[in-house]
Amino acid sequence: MCPTGEFDSRVLLVALGILLSSLPRAHGASCEPVRIPMCKSMPWNMTKMPNHLHHSTQANAILAIEQFEGLLAIDCSKDLLFFLCAMYAPICTIDFQHEPIKPCKSVCERARTGCEPILLKYGHTWPDTLACEELPVYDRGVCISPEAIITVDQGTESMPDFPMDSNNGNCGGAASEHCKCKPMKASQKTYIKNNYNYVIRAKVKEVKVKCHDVTAAVEVKEILKSSLVNIPKDTVTLYANSGCMCPQLVVNEEYIIMGYEDKERTRLLFVEGSLAEKWRDRLVRKIKRWDQKLRRPRKSKAPVAQTSNKNENSRQMPS
Repeated sequence: MCPTGEFDSRVLLVALGILLSSLPRAHGASCEPVRIPMCKSMPWNMTKMPNHLHHSTQANAILAIEQFEGLLAIDCSKDLLFFLCAMYAPICTIDFQHEPIKPCKSVCERARTGCEPILLKYGHTWPDTLACEELPVYDRGVCISPEAIITVDQGTESMPDFPMDSNNGNCGGAASEHCKCKPMKASQKTYIKNNYNYVIRAKVKEVKVKCHDVTAAVEVKEILKSSLVNIPKDTVTLYANSGCMCPQLVVNEEYIIMGYEDKERTRLLFVEGSLAEKWRDRLVRKIKRWDQKLRRPRKSKAPVAQTSNKNENSRQMPS
């Protein structure tokens, strides 16, 4: 996963932590500069109204977000400001002028875990309007999180209005320079836990980085598993959901690749939790065994036998 950069007022290039899925057509107003004072330090400078709290203007949002100044002052969660700004001044880019992009569920949960005890202490609860349950999960939905932000230190004089316009050339260097991928080995536990949509044997033909949008063209040699998208034995594209492709793929190497599918856009996704290991025939045999185990119905546990009255009596304290 990409490292988190220091939030800086000069930081404007943002690699969104999003997985593209079906989005409604754009409507309403377009992007506008962020004018909420406490959100001007966020790594985006454009927003869209109405926001997730249905404030039609930033002036209304400013009045509403001020109620959290006390919690922010005591620093109960390092994610609170990011989460609040993603709700009250949601990020808007020229490429995604749709419904406002939501913060990820994990960001909300971290903020709530840190700050709700303080609210309870003073007789308040976490606001229902900021409920975490309906927010998207990072690797399966459209959302933004600090973990998926790549920062590029720039002078304020050259600030682009739309930091994620993939055609404006304001990229600030290759995303791979910022990526530090956590090593993850293929194992039965990981395979069953992640429940991948597809598993293919493929040779990497090309890896493209365009303004922090990363894709890989791979030639499919063998299809070990697919579920939502028809995968041809041909060159297909894998899509990352941030400015990093983890684990990193090397051109001309052959891998066993495990990942997820976007049915709405009929795309193969190579996102957080995906796996790629250099092809070995032995690994293919293992994966087939793991998949059989994954598909096998789980046996229900037998009920615990009732303890006999005799044993219960023997454990009773004397009267």
